Amino acid sequence: MKDRYGRSIDYLRISLTDRCNLRCRYCMPNGADFVPHTEILRYEEILRAARAAIDLGICNFKVTGGEPLVRRGAVEFVEQLKNLPGCGQVTLTTNGVLLEDLALPLARAGLDAVNVSIDALDPARYAAITGYDVLEQVLRGVRAAMAAGIRTKLNCVLLAGAESEVVRLAALAEQWPLDVRFIELMPIGEGGAGGLSPEKARALLLKRWPDLHPVNERRGNGPAHYEASAALRGRIGWIDAVSHRFCDQCNRLRLTSTGQLKPCLCYDASVDLRQLLRTGASDEALRAAIARAVEQKPAHHCFDKYEEITEHRRMAQIGG
Repeated sequence: MKDRYGRSIDYLRISLTDRCNLRCRYCMPNGADFVPHTEILRYEEILRAARAAIDLGICNFKVTGGEPLVRRGAVEFVEQLKNLPGCGQVTLTTNGVLLEDLALPLARAGLDAVNVSIDALDPARYAAITGYDVLEQVLRGVRAAMAAGIRTKLNCVLLAGAESEVVRLAALAEQWPLDVRFIELMPIGEGGAGGLSPEKARALLLKRWPDLHPVNERRGNGPAHYEASAALRGRIGWIDAVSHRFCDQCNRLRLTSTGQLKPCLCYDASVDLRQLLRTGASDEALRAAIARAVEQKPAHHCFDKYEEITEHRRMAQIGG
């Protein structure tokens, strides 16, 4: 699939739920009004949408939430998705709270990679960010994923006041064979302010690893760009969507847990797949709706112009 700007669209992020077992201060610090279960796509509906996407050449999938592992049957869903004819990579983003017990089942289900969100290694700071004192549990999950043979990355949101955490988190790529990716805080939901700039974060890393340098490597299906150091076993990644817009390389759509297919994170425009799935629409109509979403992809986001952003839901509601 190519959009009207010539970009190849081959990647679909699928949200399984808007629920989460943490309360991160930049996402849902005070909880949220969760949608009724009847409004959440059933697994068989998601799989039908995925089959239609594969027919159009969209073959790589990221399973997200909320927290996807809080939904019963998530591991079995990963296996069913991975077994669809023509499916490419299936990866998952998680906060890691439930990962210790599910890492091996996910590996057996065919999961290709996992991204674990960790924004601090100081237990008190981690608890202040997430609302829960579960850092050690999450780190056990990371170790379990690596032991199960799942390619593992850490996602770390750059937060103001957490400068001391940047080098500590990056040093995990020195200790373990994984990538540590730093994500610029996006002005979505509660994340409107309070971020640390990627430039300041990189300056801190250069003091520890002066030979840190860009590498031209594709280490996943998303937009991260990576750097290497002789002292690191893994890579340092950067996802800096606000300050370094990479929309010209965008290859994705997002399917929310309620069945809305979003062409762009920044805008509230979407194509309603749930309505089609629940009213007996043909496979051809479903493929046409997905193609319509691809056609609607804008040239770029407007995160640098807050007043033009039309998507005001939390990331957990959209699909993180």
